[in-house]
Amino acid sequence: MTTVFTHAVVPLMLGAAMGRRRISSRLRVAGAVAAMLPDADVLAFHLHIPYADAFGHRGATHSLAFAAMLGLLAAWAYRWLDSTPRRAGWFVGLATLSHPLLDACTDGGLGVALWWPFSDARWFAPFHPIAVSPIGARFFSERGAQVIASELCWVWLPVGVLAVCILLARRASKRA
Repeated sequence: MTTVFTHAVVPLMLGAAMGRRRISSRLRVAGAVAAMLPDADVLAFHLHIPYADAFGHRGATHSLAFAAMLGLLAAWAYRWLDSTPRRAGWFVGLATLSHPLLDACTDGGLGVALWWPFSDARWFAPFHPIAVSPIGARFFSERGAQVIASELCWVWLPVGVLAVCILLARRASKRA
């Protein structure tokens, strides 16, 4: 898995780049929480649920179905999120989906159950350059520093460049 900070940065940066008129502060925060939420499944370790189980780590909460469910919840709560139902649903759903897609690009673990409940098979992206993050207190170690460096290169930098491109496109369209 990538770190919880990196999962949050994707909707925070992209939401900020899109502007407050499109993505409200509440919606941006909801997107960040939704992007981090799939890793709540680490509680399965404490409940003695095996990693490879459908409800184990990187299981059901790392699926398209889970992302769609959170997107629908956001669409229902659109007023509280200061948005429209469509925008709230899509933003939170895609923020949630960014989590398993990033995890599928890591170099460790069992993959993600992206197609759950239709399949329990775990999936990895064909390209997985991101160093897998240690779980728990081991994060604050030399290995943790290597993971952050990997994430800065493979996630933060590309998302930052995309956010700058979005900002520049928005400014150019305002001038036109």
